[in-house]
Order: sequence, then C-alpha cells, then structure tokens
Amino acid sequence: MKRHTLSLMVAIGLLQAACSSQLEHISSANSTSGVTTPSSVMPDIIDKKDAPSAANVVEETSVQDALAVDSSRVDASYAKSRMQAEKSAPNQPMTRQATIAMGQVMAYAPAPAPIINAYNMPREERDQFAHFDDNPIKQVANDPVSTFSLDVDTGSYALVRQFLQQGRLPASDAVRTEELINYFSYNYPKKTGSNPFSTDTELSTAPWQPEHYLLRIGVQAQDVQSAAMPPANLVFLVDVSGSMDEPNKLPLVISSLQMLTQQLRPQDKVSLVVYAGRTEVVLEPTSGDHKADIQAALGRLQAGGSTAGASALYLAYKMARKGYIHNGINRILLATDGDFNVGVTDTNQLKDMIKRERETGITLSTLGFGQGNYNDAMMEQIADVGNGNYSYIDSLNEARKVLVDELSSTFNTVAKDVKVQIEFNPNVVSEYRLLGYENRQLNREDFNNDKVDAGDVGAGKSVTAIYEITPKTVTPAVDALRYQSENLIADTRQEYYKPARNQELAFLKIRYKKPEGTQSILITKPIYNPCHVTTFNRASENQRFATAVAGFGQLLRQSPQVNNLTYGQVAQIAQHAKGNDPTGSKGEFVQLVKNAEVLANKNESAIVRD
Repeated sequence: MKRHTLSLMVAIGLLQAACSSQLEHISSANSTSGVTTPSSVMPDIIDKKDAPSAANVVEETSVQDALAVDSSRVDASYAKSRMQAEKSAPNQPMTRQATIAMGQVMAYAPAPAPIINAYNMPREERDQFAHFDDNPIKQVANDPVSTFSLDVDTGSYALVRQFLQQGRLPASDAVRTEELINYFSYNYPKKTGSNPFSTDTELSTAPWQPEHYLLRIGVQAQDVQSAAMPPANLVFLVDVSGSMDEPNKLPLVISSLQMLTQQLRPQDKVSLVVYAGRTEVVLEPTSGDHKADIQAALGRLQAGGSTAGASALYLAYKMARKGYIHNGINRILLATDGDFNVGVTDTNQLKDMIKRERETGITLSTLGFGQGNYNDAMMEQIADVGNGNYSYIDSLNEARKVLVDELSSTFNTVAKDVKVQIEFNPNVVSEYRLLGYENRQLNREDFNNDKVDAGDVGAGKSVTAIYEITPKTVTPAVDALRYQSENLIADTRQEYYKPARNQELAFLKIRYKKPEGTQSILITKPIYNPCHVTTFNRASENQRFATAVAGFGQLLRQSPQVNNLTYGQVAQIAQHAKGNDPTGSKGEFVQLVKNAEVLANKNESAIVRD
C-alpha cells in the first residue's frame, strides 16, 4: 500500500510540475501581448470536490495511465482554449470569460483528494456523552430504600432515533433509558384533589424473567392549555458559531424558533441573543404580537466564528432580567450543538453559574442540534441544573412536538423539585433494580431536604419509572450475607412495620413544591402485595409499552440483566401495546426497534467473520 501511494504522489508531483511549466509559458507570452493571467487560473488541486474517486483505483499501473490520459487531455483542452482566444482577438488581452474558461480547464487536473478516499477514512466523530453504569441489583436486606429525582428530558430518544435512521447503533452512553420511556405519553388517570398530579402503580411479571416482577410508577401532571399559561418572558440564546454552519444546525434552529414564535401571545415577550466569537443582542424584549419582527430577526442569523458560550449566558440572563415577568415564566432557551471552545468551557463552572441564576426565578432549557461535535453531556446537565428540560431536535417534526404540541409541558411547570422514594418490604422482596435514572440518584437523606434540587414536571406531562423486583420466593442473584439477620434491619419502631409485614410490597413517597413554593409537600401511598401477580401478557397497555421501551434501552446498552430478550420480542410487545397512536410516535418506535435488530445482527455477523 505504501509503494502504491508513493508512486501516485510522484505521478501527481510530475503533473503539477507540468502545469507550472504551462503557466510559466502563458505568463511569458502574456507579458509581451499585454495579457494578465490572474492567480485564480491556478487549478485547485487540493480542495476540488468533484475530482475522480480513488475507490476504483486498484493497480499502480492504472493510476499512472489515468494520470497520463488526464494530463494529455488538460494540455489539449488548454491549447484549444488558448487558440480560440487568440483567434478571436489576436492582439487583445483575454476576456474574463476566456480566463475563467481556461481556469476551469486547468482545474480538471487530477487532485490528491483521491489519496484520502483510497483509505476510506470515516468522518471524525467528537460527540460527547457522559459515561455511566447501569443501576446495580440491590439487596433489600442491606439497602431497602431507593431515592431519585424525576426526569422529564427526552433528548436521548431523539438522538437514538437519529443514529438508527442513519444506519448506526448508538453509543451506549447516549442511551438513557428513562428518557426513552418518558418520550411517550401514557394513559394515566387524571389528577384528583389538591395535588397537581396523580400517581399510578402497576405490578406484573417481567417478560425477560417471568419469576421476577416489574413495578411501574407513573406520575400524571395536570394539563393546562397553552392559552391558560402564565405570561412568558423567553430569551432565545442562539449559537451562530462556525460549528453551526450545517443544514441540520443553524437553519433548523431558525425554523424551529420561528415555529415557536407563531405560538406566542401578546402578553409574551421574546429577546434574541446570539454568540460566536462575541455576543450580541439582536432583539430587545419584544411583545409576542410583533411576530414579524421576531421572525425577521431570526431569519437574518448567519453562522461564523468560535464559540464563547459562557459570556453569552451572562448576556442572556441580563436580558431575562430586563424582561422579567413577576409570577410568569422566565426562561432562557439555549439552541446550540454545545461546542463551547472559548472562555469558560468547563461544564461544572457553567453549572455553578446557572445554579446561582435559577434562584432568581430564571430557568434554562436546552435544545440540541447537529452531530459530529455534539456535546450531549453538557446539554443535559446544564438543563437539569437550570430547572428546565433538555430536548434534541433532529427534524422539524421533533421541533413541532417539543415547541408546539407540548408547548405547555415544555415551559409551564406545575410541580418543581419532584423526588420519589420507595421502601421495599424485606419480608416480600429480596432484590430490586431501577431501570434508568442512573444520573438522577439521590441520597436517602436528600428526600426530606428541601435545599436539594430535583426535577420539575410540566403541565400535562406523564413521567414513568420501572423497578425490576425479585420476590422473596425466588432465588436471588446475590447470595445473602452469612452474619446478617433480617431482625437486625428492622426499625426499632416495631409498630411502624407490623401492619406492612406481609400485606405490603413497598411504600411509595413523593415530595414536590409548588412552582412558587419553597417548602415541599409529601404524598404517600402503600403498594399492596397481591395474592396473584398479573402475568405480563395480561397487563395494561401502559405497562407493556413502557416495558418494551425500557427493554429496548437495556438492549441498546447491552445490559446483561435482560437475559434472552431480543429486539424482535420488544417490537412484538410494542406493536400489540401501542393502542391509540394519534401522532404515530409509537408506530415509529416499532420501526426503530426493527432497524436496531437488523444493525445488531449485522454487527454480530461481522464479528463472527472476523
């Protein structure tokens, strides 16, 4: 391979020398006839994109022959163009058209670019995903309490979909199972009473391990129509750096935000801040009834420069304070690929700044765009700290879902700092594991600490969590400790446990704050141990579809905990459980699972051949 490459480079060098000789001859002739030959005549032998592909070049001799043919063609074509120019005006300088034509002829020379193609080098991928391990199996005898923050982000699902539609399996760290599950809406009961959401639980067997149980916990927030939302003060913070100069980045950002602009009401305000090498306020706080002005400002955006994200955030918060609406929605909407490369680039420093600002009542949501240098890790983390939500926009359809169809749940928070804590009864359950929520885990003592931040739930949003449970009657995955006794883990307040000794499977507690509140409110619910657990095939559509999505996430993450579950089984479960699907999103999920199955089988076949 090295010998072939060297020969090819020598041949190209000879051709370049021949071209230089021709140009010197032209320059000499022109100096006497008054013809000026601009530098643009020099062939672009490096960047010419339509140069012949090297994929078909196999033998060294064929490369040399091709170069010889092309060289003679260039010489002949050049001479013909020159003769025609001199014939039409023998003593006149060449016209601009003739000069361009000659330049086009010269530019036909074979370029070195095929050498790169011959190696079939893939595009460098610099997407960043935060690494995490799956939640482990925990023994109830040692760790009976599980605590986590609810997550309403959906960015991971859109990223996974994009990978699969491009014919690639996603990186494991790009797959956050809870974000896949919560991408979909479930038919949970409407809220009753004074709480802003209802809770729903269901227990069934697990499709990948019939001896185990699946406990689903669902939260359904009250629905508030967009027209009834509080007035909104929105700051569009748009990345216009050079990295955004791709069709699926800045142009899609502009279309998405113009779509959102159409939903604005007269009582809403919008500011527009852009950033590249420097930051700039493109639009001061503008009323929602001036849609044409807002859309025009968006339409003028162009990409170019480096990315100074931190200074842009400072300016965005300044504009948010300028247009602040008391008892309203005050939120920054950051649209970027996350490729901050100037100024403060450390995610933890950005989080510290955003954490301080959220205390003033200004929240932050992120909209991710693009691929190749996308920073998913930063986008998800700063949205979580900013008490907002993280979405990935891969198409106008996704933009419509997030910014139009789910406008109220995206911007209108009905419950903040929502925490879930569940205590399993050691007399009924021996082990459990939470599917997803790995980066949402909280310490047990964080549940009662109102200073600890947690997830916010928007109007009409349904949020789901699933536990896999090993009942006491089944052999556990982890051996029991020799020197531990169940009596040692019992609380000294025996009366607290007596009623739940065998009647309850677990005890569910949820804490939340009202949007403007500072003190949390507690909801409790015992989960009873049924005499007969529902088999999975007879479970509700909610249970089966959510489980299918959870299983899909576990397969993409190559989890060893799902035994012999296959993509085909997941697709079949989802197909039979999708029920009413007005948006077609559940049907699309079935197709994605089938695509993943093909890609996984292809990878396995390649491994076997190797």
